[in-house]
Amino acid sequence: MFEVFKKELKELLRDKKTLLFVVALPVVIFPLLFAVMAFISSQAALDADQKINTYVIINGEYAQEFTDKVFYHKSFELYKGSKTFNTIEELKAGVIAGDIDMGIYLPSDAKQTLNDEKQSKWQVVFNDSKSINFLFERVKELAKEYSDNLQKEQLISFGIDMSAHAALLNPVDVIKVDTADKRENLGEKMGGFLPYLLIPLVLMGATYPAIDLGAGEKERGTLETLLLTPITRTELVLGKFITLLTTSIASTTITVLSMGCWVALALAFADLDVIKTAFSSLAVTDLLMIFVLLLPLAAIFSSLALAISIYARTFKEAQNYMAPLSMGVFFPIIISILPNMELTAKTAFIPVTNVALAIKDIIKGTVDYTFVGLIFLATALIAGALLAFCVKWFNREDVLFR
Repeated sequence: MFEVFKKELKELLRDKKTLLFVVALPVVIFPLLFAVMAFISSQAALDADQKINTYVIINGEYAQEFTDKVFYHKSFELYKGSKTFNTIEELKAGVIAGDIDMGIYLPSDAKQTLNDEKQSKWQVVFNDSKSINFLFERVKELAKEYSDNLQKEQLISFGIDMSAHAALLNPVDVIKVDTADKRENLGEKMGGFLPYLLIPLVLMGATYPAIDLGAGEKERGTLETLLLTPITRTELVLGKFITLLTTSIASTTITVLSMGCWVALALAFADLDVIKTAFSSLAVTDLLMIFVLLLPLAAIFSSLALAISIYARTFKEAQNYMAPLSMGVFFPIIISILPNMELTAKTAFIPVTNVALAIKDIIKGTVDYTFVGLIFLATALIAGALLAFCVKWFNREDVLFR
């Protein structure tokens, strides 16, 4: 069995494509992709923040203080074109045509309505389809400043003392007292995405080499030679399985170490004290626990990938069969990042989802070690059953020589 393992591992190491998927992608390409994504996202946010939006205000003279605030705001520029805008429909048409970025419609009684004990309705017309858009928030902020000034003026006119304004307008002030520490807060937000990276890497580290070890052997005609050697088929398939398990774990380990180095490098040059403080308590034992949870999961993926590859006639056919496997793995990961999805006695037995939830809790620092034991046991049992199926599958002539 170990002779087969050494033989298969040597062949994979000679294969440049395998080295690309197992080593180059985790060490260089993935961190580079994430860096590019982070740069593009930050650049998009910066562009949205610095964009100058052309606007039109209808009836602006009825709220001159607000109109002046918008005019002198760094993000807004008054429309200087020849078109005239007098109604909401004309503002909508102007935004759709691209003549203006925003239209603000103020009622002609914008200030009088407060004296009449009514609420003034202001309408902001703009295109809200962009995911990063600060336009409405800024207008709302300026409108709130104007609204607060109106409130103060009205309260003073009623003879109410300035010190009583806050208590009158907000009789009850609800103060948030969060029992979660920084690590738990950030872990809840970021921990759910770590399995989204790690688990597919475990799968990828097994699928590509598996195609070569099964369907690739068939295409090259070397499978028959292996079957003639004085090694049982069980030992043969176990040797291939251990090879896939090694590449799967190696790919994940290299990725984690690589990303750790890149993140440490980024933190050294960037002022991210919140993240440093939050994850300074993340111990080596936590990382080892994540590694241990990924081991049986890697065994599951290795068994499935090898069984599929053994069944396929050609390399291309095996690649086609691997696509549904990848889709099937992503679905339980998506379940794990749904709102309020937590690790419980029930979810601890859902394959893949349980590992993803456990990793999130480990990052948060709130993991229940009983559930970790249940997850490891459940995943190991599934891995053992799939490995037994893979061995039985490999012993069938109608599967090997389709």
